[in-house]
Amino acid sequence: MRLSNSAKATLYKWRGRAARGALAGVAIALPQRCALCSCATGDACLCDACAAAIAPAADACPRCALPSAGGVPCGRCLAHPPAWDAALAAGPYAFPLDRMVQRLKYAADLPIAAALGERLAHAAMSADAVARVDALVPMPLAPARQRERGYNQAREIAKAVMRTAGLRVRDGLVRSRHAPPQADLPWRERVRNVRGAFAAAASFAGARVALVDDVMTSGATAAAAVSALRRGGALRVEVWTVARTLRG
Repeated sequence: MRLSNSAKATLYKWRGRAARGALAGVAIALPQRCALCSCATGDACLCDACAAAIAPAADACPRCALPSAGGVPCGRCLAHPPAWDAALAAGPYAFPLDRMVQRLKYAADLPIAAALGERLAHAAMSADAVARVDALVPMPLAPARQRERGYNQAREIAKAVMRTAGLRVRDGLVRSRHAPPQADLPWRERVRNVRGAFAAAASFAGARVALVDDVMTSGATAAAAVSALRRGGALRVEVWTVARTLRG
């Protein structure tokens, strides 16, 4: 039986509530500590003080998520629109958000994904972006890197967004070839490094999706992934990231 979009949203909303209830029960038995300062936090990943220390997302261009007075499209996006339809970030890639992303990505601190995903979900809801998409597509890792790391941080974040925003996580975007990490390359080489690195392994015909990742810097990786989703038939593609570096 096929469910309507509204029925699916209701299902995921109640599933998210059940998951949060289960996590709260575990927190009572095993009290959580703040991921940044280690003080007791009950069932939260961050204490109130550390959560408040994360800089809120400033007015940003709706196409590239870089700062833009009044939240209007920036001149560069007007002259050269990016591959995606819209972009948003939960905050700038600055302390303490940058430390949290690094711990999730490189130290396997998976509980942090819940806090990052929840923050991204709230950013999307504040921007009225949830109604514009039907599903979340995590940025995939190359198979070798996935095996080495044991998890995909973008998927963990997407799962947390799902629980909060009621959007399902959809598979089908794959990393078709291994490429050196973008952070190790000069900016001018990043586009060439990821060109053709992604493929749609399933049909996205008519889909409206949000590509979820931890950080967007140059946007080269996102553009390559978005191109693969377009080739798969996606009608609308947005890019949702936890953090945005302040240089594009």
